[in-house]
Amino acid sequence: MSVEAAAAQFRADLGALTEEIGKRIVGHRMIVDGVVTALLAGGHVLLEGVPGLGKTLLVRTLAEAIDLSFARVQFTPDLMPADVTGTNMIVEAAGSRRFEFQKGPVFAHVLLADEINRATPKTQSALLEAMQEGAVTVGRQSWDLPSPFFVLATQNPVEMEGTYPLPEAQLDRFFFKLTLAPPAREELHAILDRTTGPQAPAIHRVLSRDRLLEMRALIRQVPVARPIQDYVVRMIDGTHPAASGLPEVRKFVRYGSSPRGAQAILLGAKTLALRAGRFTPSYDDVRQVAAPALRHRILLNFEGEADGVSTDQILEALLRTLPEP
Repeated sequence: MSVEAAAAQFRADLGALTEEIGKRIVGHRMIVDGVVTALLAGGHVLLEGVPGLGKTLLVRTLAEAIDLSFARVQFTPDLMPADVTGTNMIVEAAGSRRFEFQKGPVFAHVLLADEINRATPKTQSALLEAMQEGAVTVGRQSWDLPSPFFVLATQNPVEMEGTYPLPEAQLDRFFFKLTLAPPAREELHAILDRTTGPQAPAIHRVLSRDRLLEMRALIRQVPVARPIQDYVVRMIDGTHPAASGLPEVRKFVRYGSSPRGAQAILLGAKTLALRAGRFTPSYDDVRQVAAPALRHRILLNFEGEADGVSTDQILEALLRTLPEP
């Protein structure tokens, strides 16, 4: 298959997937695009929003449209790592007893980690290790997770009592952090029409697992011009107080982004380029994915927290002042 044909097929398949998701999910186009982009790039998503905005429905619909297995874990303070990863159980067979590993919900293609900040750091680290390594170790034996493996973790930004905020090193493992806003009036009307009627829209499989893996491989093959990559490098460098020339960064930021932020930006920009029918990412592609890729990787100092400064505001100021080569 030629490069032009591969890019056209990628665009058609991605359009079919988002259209199928749109049969159930009203609005939230940027959220849907961000989740699909992270899935195609091989990353995971942290989704922040109040309950009842359709986070579970979005992930379940995504799994159905690609014919992937789906599991959901409701994180609570008493949830143990074995409840997520699985554990060895004593099994009786033919008059003898033996240990047999019983797989936990993490052994699914798509996993919804609901309110991940309610679990203890011990349980959080068990899931985040699986996200990073693609495997689970119990005792002396390791078990590979299914491929593709995609985690969408949620947290409620309003109710913080009795929660365990994710450490900075754990946040860095998420490809994107997306913020979910309440629906507009017209969107709420459409939600009510779909959810209070006699029949919910049916979701059909539009992608196979193998095709999804092919699309992931194609994204990796997209070339990036050196000036575009230099733009990303300077953007990451500009988030560090010691190297940045931006007053807001020097005043309000404690730590800047890690190299994972640059990786997420480039892979996200490659996905947007293929989606638009182009063979290499542009500066606009980079700017479009900068906020979801970096907002959780920039850590504010005490002064920034006290003044109510958000990382999105820091990024907006950085993108305004960062010149193209």
